[in-house]
Amino acid sequence: MPPSPPQSTQIPESPPVATAPAVAAPARTEPRPPGPPRRRTSRRTGAALLRRLRRVSGLIAVLLLWWLGTAQGWLGSTTPSPGAVWDAGVELVRSGEYGHHLGVSLERVARGLAIGIPLGVLLGLLAGLTRSVEDVIDAPIQAFRMLPHLALAPVFIIWFGIGETSKTMLILIGPVFPLYINVLHGIRGVDNRLVEAARSCGLGRWGLTRRVILPGALPQIFVGLRQALGIGWLTLVVAEQTATTSGIGYLMTDAREFLRTDVMFVVLVTYALLGVLSDLLVRLLERRALAWRRGFTGT
Repeated sequence: MPPSPPQSTQIPESPPVATAPAVAAPARTEPRPPGPPRRRTSRRTGAALLRRLRRVSGLIAVLLLWWLGTAQGWLGSTTPSPGAVWDAGVELVRSGEYGHHLGVSLERVARGLAIGIPLGVLLGLLAGLTRSVEDVIDAPIQAFRMLPHLALAPVFIIWFGIGETSKTMLILIGPVFPLYINVLHGIRGVDNRLVEAARSCGLGRWGLTRRVILPGALPQIFVGLRQALGIGWLTLVVAEQTATTSGIGYLMTDAREFLRTDVMFVVLVTYALLGVLSDLLVRLLERRALAWRRGFTGT
């Protein structure tokens, strides 16, 4: 029999695959113009403005009471009014006398604080971080702290003479003690659980001090700094009223001898403003350095 022809194998065609209809890309929308400010922003601005007004309201109240007291005679006939003090201050500024004495006083207090503040911080750090150092220096510092340092002015004149050295020494010794106490107790107030947790993470002594202890002690350190600046200005008053021929303290002494009460009040207002400005500067530094801290701010 002849061989049968080979049979052709046909592959069945696969049914057409249904494709989903193409989805048109969403049209790009133009950015909307910025709308009106939100209520939350306006509320924050209003609260900030109200708080600033509250901060200056106390000073305005003092000025009003001062003016009313002089107008009604409650403060005596020799007490100058705020207007008379303003006129005397303008006269001193125009003559150049005020600027000269103020510059001398600022230089003196800067020299004293430039030595006293680092010294107080250093002693507090050494005593706070090392117990053996605290055992050695704490008792002498506490003993000297009990001495009225303003009464040491005659002693410093005997030791260092009547020049600028005795005044600088008197100014620098005042800020040392509040800084020492606040730095020491700020370090010892750090939670020991944080210290143990940092040690378990492998932090050494330097890393532990820089990242845990010092940040935890900063709030107390700033409190000590505010107290130190206040004591520095208070000491300047006494230092410039003893054996000196320049400075705003000398200006006040000279005005007292000539019964210029308006000039005396100019000096008193100057001391008050210097204290307020230095305190505001420390609070600004504190706000920047402790931006990470979320503490209770009052109700």
